[in-house]
Amino acid sequence: MTLSSYIFGVVSAALVLIVVIELLRRRHLRERHAMWWLVAGVLALIAGIFPNTLAWAAGLLGIEIPINLVFFASIAILFLVCLQHSSELTQLESKTRTLAEKVAILELKVRDQALPLPDSEK
Repeated sequence: MTLSSYIFGVVSAALVLIVVIELLRRRHLRERHAMWWLVAGVLALIAGIFPNTLAWAAGLLGIEIPINLVFFASIAILFLVCLQHSSELTQLESKTRTLAEKVAILELKVRDQALPLPDSEK
């Protein structure tokens, strides 16, 4: 590993962590959404600072090439992010449908009360 690639890896991982923490601080990202990005950033920072840990973990898991472990971990984290967002989207769709039904019922009640009665029904 060259010095420039070592520095690039550490700086990139640190930048990811800084961006996620800044988004959390400004309330542009909620904690439950930031969890997987923080995990990815910390793992990338550990692998960047201690590159031998990646080879050790790959050997421990029986993976021949350490970069394959990086790809697998990246895909797994992105899968978990997508799964979390799909779950929340399903919940929001259900709540939206319920709210739309309640608004429709309230609009019918308001419209029924606001209509003037014909002369024959007075």
